[in-house]
Amino acid sequence: MSAPVPMLVARDVAKSYGPTRALRRFTIDVTPGEVHALVGENGAGKSTLVKILSGAVALDAGEITLQGRPFGPRTPLEARAAGVSTAFQELSLLPNLSVAVNLMLPRQLRGVHGLASGSRNEARVRNILDEFDVADINPRSLVGDLSLAQKQRVEIVRAVSRHPKLLILDEPTAALAEPEWLFRIVERLSGGGTAILYISHRLGEVRRLCTRGTILRNGETIGTVDLAGTRDADIFRMMVGGTLAEPQVRIPTSARAYQGPPAIKVTNLVGASVHGVSFELARGEILGVAALEGQGQRQLLRMLAGAERTISGTIEANGVVIRPSSPAKALRGGAGIGFVPEERKTEGIFLSLSTAANISLPIIRRLTRFGLIDRGRERARVREEARQVDLAEHYLDLKVAALSGGNQQKALIGRVLLSGARQLVLFDPTRGVDVGTKQVIYTVIRRFAEAGGSVLIYSTELAELVHLADRCLALYRGAISGELSGAALSESALLALATGHALEAAE
Repeated sequence: MSAPVPMLVARDVAKSYGPTRALRRFTIDVTPGEVHALVGENGAGKSTLVKILSGAVALDAGEITLQGRPFGPRTPLEARAAGVSTAFQELSLLPNLSVAVNLMLPRQLRGVHGLASGSRNEARVRNILDEFDVADINPRSLVGDLSLAQKQRVEIVRAVSRHPKLLILDEPTAALAEPEWLFRIVERLSGGGTAILYISHRLGEVRRLCTRGTILRNGETIGTVDLAGTRDADIFRMMVGGTLAEPQVRIPTSARAYQGPPAIKVTNLVGASVHGVSFELARGEILGVAALEGQGQRQLLRMLAGAERTISGTIEANGVVIRPSSPAKALRGGAGIGFVPEERKTEGIFLSLSTAANISLPIIRRLTRFGLIDRGRERARVREEARQVDLAEHYLDLKVAALSGGNQQKALIGRVLLSGARQLVLFDPTRGVDVGTKQVIYTVIRRFAEAGGSVLIYSTELAELVHLADRCLALYRGAISGELSGAALSESALLALATGHALEAAE
């Protein structure tokens, strides 16, 4: 019996942006019905490959075939017409348009007069959302009003609803608190013969869905492995060219015994999706927040950071009541709250500025005299902060838009640290970054807390919270459903609280 014709074959694909070589020699093959993993550090070239396959950029050298035919789309429409559909990590949705319009573009259903029919498009999209178990999202909702997790689901539904021959999923669970929804879709599509290129840093889900994986490092294919016969340590070694350092052992907060009022005290806080939340965050403590999608965690962290309105309740910082009306005001004065938001590209960084300018923004006034910026002092401060977050100096002169997602996140965290923040409010800070960058972020967080700073962190990965936090709060339906620390802090216990099962068992 002859082997099946591969759906996708890429041989020695190369792509450069000026002097920067994003891809050098990339090679892969994906068969029909296969879920094939692509793993590598941020900056390894994965995003460039996705853009080539999606028709956003053209390759410089090498060859690609789709079902045995040459494949070189010049536009996303050409890629889509050939049967390639992509759900991007950096979402491609239009925030000022409705879910219905986003899903139906570029060819909307038309009415009797040849104009786009809102009712017909909404009805069609409602059927699509039902088909893929996303009936809780209204087709008429503006995409900009959705949570990041809802946007991620719309992005995925748009890609899979086109019934592609090759589906590219780029970090598809990065913002999903309940990835089982996606896993069911992947298994269904691959069972019908769709080839899926699955890009993820989460090896647990890669092993669940994929049989083979291709490892990319510095723009080159290091190898394609049978995942069942390959240890995580071997995959990490292929990704980074070495081994990862062992996690650091951290002294519990109680052993440090900081005196004085809590760094942050929240009392009966009420917001749009938050209902009477109260807690304290001690100096030097890392406090985790666990929650499934849409349980009020986004509103809670944004209220603390001044990015969302508080209806009632009080927030105290170091014993003083504060009413932050913006992230800038939450940072200034006695509060000292530094915020890392969920969507770095739209809420965190300034894409048109250099990486150095993005980092130096909080202190630029201190570096200015007679209207002129002291570039030497600016460079020295930025260089030092870049070292703290393990950001290579040669990135500082590049526009931050040219950096990988992981390096953009390092720059954003570096800016918050340079601002002089004494409390960090972090919304899923390791979303969509590689294992090496995660270790860097963990080290930065621990170092900040050991120096007396306080950290409130929400993460979609329960294992991350268990590994990092001194205590964890669980949110369910906008209220705290429980608190865990010490030996009681485990993934299963957090999940029970986050799903409301622990509350139901107690009733």
